[in-house]
Amino acid sequence: MANEHSGTSGEQRESKARRRDAAATRAAILASAIAAFARHGYDGIGVREIAQDAGVTAMLVNRYFGSKEQLFAEAVDTSFAPRTVIPEDPPALARELARRLVARTAPGAETLDPFLLMLRSAANPRAAEIITQGIERHAGRALANLLDGDAAAQRAMLANALIAGVWLFRTVLGVDALARADPAELTVRIERMLAAVLNVPGEEA
Repeated sequence: MANEHSGTSGEQRESKARRRDAAATRAAILASAIAAFARHGYDGIGVREIAQDAGVTAMLVNRYFGSKEQLFAEAVDTSFAPRTVIPEDPPALARELARRLVARTAPGAETLDPFLLMLRSAANPRAAEIITQGIERHAGRALANLLDGDAAAQRAMLANALIAGVWLFRTVLGVDALARADPAELTVRIERMLAAVLNVPGEEA
């Protein structure tokens, strides 16, 4: 009887270990995919290269994710989910958005994978559809939920377009007037633009 219980306990431990290993493998593949798509874009990288970087086979990638398209969709969803610029519920939305945007696009700031992934993959029509859905599901919805009044989704998306434009010009292109701008002055100007787009009561453009 004791041996039977011991055997069952051993099987349970092995099952848990396999689940942990499977979760770790899946996470490694996904991290590799996010980095690869951000660096090369959807059309510039294949499953084989992503698998090699994760230390697995292409067959294993397909077993976990089904296809390159499904892997890309999950990479988009995972990398777009964190609030990189959009705050939870600040007392002054436009001001906090502007402050965070200037900080996250400052020289030497951490690279923002969601923006790079979007920029380098949008030329592919199917990838663009997946990216659009990811933006709407995460950044669009998160910002719209902070707004009252009519056309909240439209106002939120206009603000996201402004955010993406500042990021592109300041970080990727390195336009001198923005890249070398005084952070405090730039924050004030971006705040005014966002206040006009968002039309938040109490925040004047």
